[in-house]
Amino acid sequence: MKIPLDDIREVPQTVAYVEPAEPLNQELGRGAGEFLMMDGLDVEVSHHRAGLDVFLDGTVRGEVRGTCARCLNEYRFPLDAELALVLIPASTAAAPGGIVREDEIGLASYEGDEIDLTPLVHERALLALPIRGLCDEQCRGLCPQCGVNLNAGPCDCSAPATDGPLAVLQTMLRAR
Repeated sequence: MKIPLDDIREVPQTVAYVEPAEPLNQELGRGAGEFLMMDGLDVEVSHHRAGLDVFLDGTVRGEVRGTCARCLNEYRFPLDAELALVLIPASTAAAPGGIVREDEIGLASYEGDEIDLTPLVHERALLALPIRGLCDEQCRGLCPQCGVNLNAGPCDCSAPATDGPLAVLQTMLRAR
């Protein structure tokens, strides 16, 4: 979605649209392959300007299918990300690279005569994904010996022999 700069006024205006999922899924396939956007992302953005600075405020929502890092089952979860940015002309932006100062967080730059929301929406959606996808915080994962999903119940494996300084504690716990 591109918004011409001439259409951005000092009075806030709202734009709502659906960002297609396929380009974002291609980006996810290059890195975070355990996630997939189910449908398009619902984007609602309010925009206005003050001088040359453009202010964006809104939300990015969608449904994500993930693969649990512990049990490898697929699960779905909602994506709900806030979008709050100030865009400044690239000619006035600091040189790229170096350390990002605290007052630069939430700043981005634009060039030309329009604002392209697509890369900004993709960035917010990617940042809203969990670092490690879990179907449930209490997920017990897979048995390291036989691969049975321990969420469905215990497996028939015998407890592995434990060596080391804490082996006595393991023995005491089993005796209880």
